Amino acid sequence: MSRSGRVRGNTGTRGRALPAAALGCLFALVSAACSGGPGGTAPPGKDAGASDRGPIVVASGLDVTGSGGVRQQLIEEWNRRHAGSEAEQAKLVELPGGADQQRSQLLGALQSGSAGYDVVNLDITWIPEFAEAGLIRPVPADEPVDRDFINRVHRTTLWKGRSYARPFNTDVGLLFYRPDVLEDAGIQPSRQPTVNWTWRDLNASIKTLALSPRRGEDQAGWTTQLKQYEGLTVNAVEAFATAGVELADEDGSYTASEAELKKGLDELLARTHHERILPSAVSSDETATLADFAAGRVAFLRHWPYVYGALRTLLPPDAYSVNRLPGTSVLGGQNLAVASDSPRAGNARALIEFLTSQESEQCLLDAGFAATRASVYNSSSRRCWPRVAATLRPAQGAPPATGGPSPTPPAPAGEGGADDQGALARAAYTQTLSRALNEAVQRPRTPYYGAFTQVLQSHVHALLAAESPDSAAVAARLHRDLRDAFEGK
Repeated sequence: MSRSGRVRGNTGTRGRALPAAALGCLFALVSAACSGGPGGTAPPGKDAGASDRGPIVVASGLDVTGSGGVRQQLIEEWNRRHAGSEAEQAKLVELPGGADQQRSQLLGALQSGSAGYDVVNLDITWIPEFAEAGLIRPVPADEPVDRDFINRVHRTTLWKGRSYARPFNTDVGLLFYRPDVLEDAGIQPSRQPTVNWTWRDLNASIKTLALSPRRGEDQAGWTTQLKQYEGLTVNAVEAFATAGVELADEDGSYTASEAELKKGLDELLARTHHERILPSAVSSDETATLADFAAGRVAFLRHWPYVYGALRTLLPPDAYSVNRLPGTSVLGGQNLAVASDSPRAGNARALIEFLTSQESEQCLLDAGFAATRASVYNSSSRRCWPRVAATLRPAQGAPPATGGPSPTPPAPAGEGGADDQGALARAAYTQTLSRALNEAVQRPRTPYYGAFTQVLQSHVHALLAAESPDSAAVAARLHRDLRDAFEGK
C-alpha cells in the first residue's frame, strides 16, 4: 500500500475457492470491432434496395451468451421465416478479440470496401465515428421513430440530429451485493441497498464492514473495474457525471473546465480510497471483479446486468442481490446499422427490424442482455420466439462467455440453479434494470472517441496509482489533452 493510502498495484487476495467449472466460466468472460459517401449517405451507383442474391451478412462481436448464443438463434429464426427466399437468408459473422480490436477490424473492412458486410453491430460509442466517416447509412428520414425504444437508449443511435441505427441490446451499471456478508457484519436487510441509496449510504455500510470482527484480512467493502481499459473510462465518467461534470455536448464539442475535471477526479478518488475498495481493483476487469465478489472478498460490486445470470451458478440464491448503482450510471450496449455500400440495404433493414422487435428483445432479456424496448419490462411485452426460447432454456442461468468454451449447464436446484431466486426476485431485478436504464447517461459523443478514451484512461490510471495523488495537477494535464482529443489532434 502506498504511503498516501492509494491503490498502487495488484495485491494478492485470499478467499473461498470457487468450483472448477465456475472458474472456467469466469476465465471465459471478457469485458462486460467499402467506403461510403459523406454523412452516411449511400455511395453513388449503389442499389439502395435488395439484391437478388444473399446472404445478408451481419458482422458482430462475439456473443457473451456463448457459442450458439441468442444472436445466432435469432438469425436462425429469421432464416426459418424466410426459408423460401435465398436473397433473404442471413449469416452472422463474429469478430474475434476485444472491443478495440473489433472496432479496428470493422473500420478497416468498411473503409476498404472488401468486407461484404450488410449489417454491423456497433458499440454505442462508435456511432458518431462510423456516421461521420460515411460508413453506415442514416435511417430513412421518412421512417417514424419507434417510441417503444427507451428514450435514453434510442438517443445512442443519433449523430447530428439523424438516427443511424436501431438499438439492439443495451447495458447499464448496477450495484450487486452480498446479503450474507452484510448480515455477518450486523447490517440487517432494512439497512441494505434500496433504490434511493447514495454513495454516502454505501460508504457508511463499508465503514461498518471494516469495523466487523469477522472481517478477513483479504476483504474490502467494494470493487469495480479500474484496469487501464474501457472499464476505467466507464467508472471515471460515472464519477464525473455524479459530480455534475459534463465532458462534451451532443455535437462532440469539449465543454469541461479544469476546475470541473478536478471535481470529477476528486469524486473518483473518494470512491477508490484504500479504506473502501479492494486493492486489486486497480488492475481488475469484469472477470476479476466478478471472481472477487463470488469469493466473498467484497460485499459490493459495480458490474453489468449479465452478472445477474452469471451469479446463479456461482452462489446460493440468498447470497447475492442487486439494486441500482448509487449516483449516476453509464449506458453501454450495441446498435445495428446498415453498411453504406451494402447492395442489400432493403433486406438488411428488414432483418434489423426483426432483430429489434418486441419478441427478439424479450429473447435478449431472457438470455441475459438488457433489452432496449420499454414494453419488454412490463406486462405488455410479447413472448420470445418459441423456438428461440426452447433453445435458450437449457442454458438459462449459465454465465455469459465471450469466445472460448460454451457456458457450463446450470447447476441443479439448491446448488446455484438458474431459477433458485424465483419469479418475484426476477421481476424485481427486471424493474431495477428498467429504472437504471431510464436514468443512465451516455459517454461523450464524438467521432474521436478512441482518442478520448485513451487520454482519459492514461491520466486517471496514473492518478489512482500515485503515492500522493494530485488531482489539481492531473486535471490541468487532462484538460489540455482532452481538448486536443475532442478536436481530433
